[in-house]
Amino acid sequence: MTPDTQLFYLFNNLAGQSPFLDGVIIFLASYLAYILIIVFLALIFFSHYSERQRWELLLVAGIASVIARFGVTELIRFFYHHPRPYAALPNVHSLFTDSSWSFPSGHATFFFALATAIYLYNKKWGVWFFAATILITVSRVIAGIHYPSDIIAGALIGIVVAYATFRLLTEYCQYVSIETTK
Repeated sequence: MTPDTQLFYLFNNLAGQSPFLDGVIIFLASYLAYILIIVFLALIFFSHYSERQRWELLLVAGIASVIARFGVTELIRFFYHHPRPYAALPNVHSLFTDSSWSFPSGHATFFFALATAIYLYNKKWGVWFFAATILITVSRVIAGIHYPSDIIAGALIGIVVAYATFRLLTEYCQYVSIETTK
């Protein structure tokens, strides 16, 4: 058994222990994501940032999350078909199912990109978003729909894409600002 599979079973053995814990895991794995997006939008619109800073953060976070999730993740899944743990392993406590491939985690790529973009603009907010993202992604391992390696790969992709997007967009915004003042 690979270390990835061993670690998966370590987390997945938490599922099926109690209906209350299973409900918490399902909430974190499925519904916390929607709350996180609503909180992000509320923070954007009620923040102390200038209008330009708000739009820049919204653009960086949006572009990075979409590229990470629907660009990079789907490109990898097009070439690499890794089945979900509940479909490939015996004795998995599956709390719900998903029909797409497992590697890399789409939730991890999207929400780690979002958390990274937020962190690059506001460290305090970013830490909270990273904590929520970790809750979402670890819960998906416990629920039986991802291996730990899916989450780690998704996290790396999300972080790298968000940082690259931040660098490119902020340099472009500075360039446009310099050109318009000439």
